[in-house]
Amino acid sequence: MRRVRRGLRLGVNIDHVATLRQARGGTQPDVLAAARSAERAGATGITVHLREDRRHIQDADVRALRRQVRVSLNLEMALAEEIVRFALRVRPDQATIVPEKRQELTTEGGLAVAGRERKVAAAVARLARRGIVVSLFIAPDEKEVRAAAAVGAAYIELHTGEYANARSAAARQRELRRLQRAAALALTLGLRVNAGHGLDYENVRPVAMIPGMEELNIGHSIVARAVATGLERAVREMGAAMRGTVRSPRR
Repeated sequence: MRRVRRGLRLGVNIDHVATLRQARGGTQPDVLAAARSAERAGATGITVHLREDRRHIQDADVRALRRQVRVSLNLEMALAEEIVRFALRVRPDQATIVPEKRQELTTEGGLAVAGRERKVAAAVARLARRGIVVSLFIAPDEKEVRAAAAVGAAYIELHTGEYANARSAAARQRELRRLQRAAALALTLGLRVNAGHGLDYENVRPVAMIPGMEELNIGHSIVARAVATGLERAVREMGAAMRGTVRSPRR
């Protein structure tokens, strides 16, 4: 049985820790404390999405995380000028450009790079000049992979939502093959490859095994699991699921 190489990284998205906090408008649960728990449990990165409507993560959260987390800080962000300027000031280790709709519950698809290369390339160049590694969150489609390479991004993050939401084993295998083909093409074009969206303890391992995969960004399933187990255990169990050392979390 194959195991995931040890170098595969786990970025923990803590947006929904902030969702719980914002439900009451107070200070708990503490986003920074959640990040530290994830670090202790082996997370190699912390991911947050600063949305234009500030529905969960706030500007102050990102600033505090930038000052205090010791692992890589990945800021998910729209192409909105306000957010780009904020990223240029805060200088996260990585900026992942994502699509954003005001009414969506969560990111619904990949960023449309093809056909908007000039706009995306301008943002990529501005961020890169500040020493920020830029990733584009895209669907596993050939035209989007090629467009991501054309605009100068260092990474792509493949949107795994269709894979995660597949309703049959056959459909899931088809989506997995799409991810595999997109990753292989990206590597030939000089891009580095991450993935995320909808990954959980049951479906993560096949994606983790894709050749060339460097990092998985996972949030909702970890935070949901942490409600019952605590965040450190939830993060450790996700790492074990990625490595194939456990089949599913204990209940």
